[in-house]
Amino acid sequence: MEYRLKIKNEEIVLDSWPSECPFCHKHIEPLLLFNDLDRQYLELVFKCPSNYCNRLFIHRYRTHNDYSFFLDSTTIGSIKEVTFSEEIRSISPSFTQIFNQAHFAEQHKLLEICGVGYRKALEFLIKDFLIKKDSSKAEVIKKKALGKCIQEDVSDTKIKSAAQRAVWLGNDETHYVKKWTEENLESLKKLINLTYHWIEMEELAKEFEEKMPNQK
Repeated sequence: MEYRLKIKNEEIVLDSWPSECPFCHKHIEPLLLFNDLDRQYLELVFKCPSNYCNRLFIHRYRTHNDYSFFLDSTTIGSIKEVTFSEEIRSISPSFTQIFNQAHFAEQHKLLEICGVGYRKALEFLIKDFLIKKDSSKAEVIKKKALGKCIQEDVSDTKIKSAAQRAVWLGNDETHYVKKWTEENLESLKKLINLTYHWIEMEELAKEFEEKMPNQK
């Protein structure tokens, strides 16, 4: 969708217009306070209209001609954390912490390092999950390579399938030459999401089976 704006008696076209405050994360109609236009860049200063926020933020646009501008960057503002269920938080508090630190890096455009963080978060999730299931194997699980943990100790086929592929992509994030060139960071996050959702479902099913045992 295009947005038209008149600056110095000239009409320019923008490819986007802010609809969310980067600080309070509410849906907004921002107030445009100031603009700065040169041949290559346009910077627009906005204000959040919420009485609980009222923060200023900047959208920076880049152009390849004199009238069409494309969003280049925006004020980072406050970071949105990913919220996990109580089941996942109880299994692995470290997973939720590390995942959100990687998410923080991604939102700051540190794209060359956040994949490694997501890979580390996955390792904590899988190992904490396995240790919770059988604490007698804790020391063995802690020292074992993640791939072997998944292959040898994860029994659920859906968790195993998603986690294995997440490890492949996560390991790729640490290598000089990537093997899975057609996949990207989004693919890694989707596989981690699948993994923890399957784990969450298993935990919920187990909880209700214990609360409501089979009737004789």
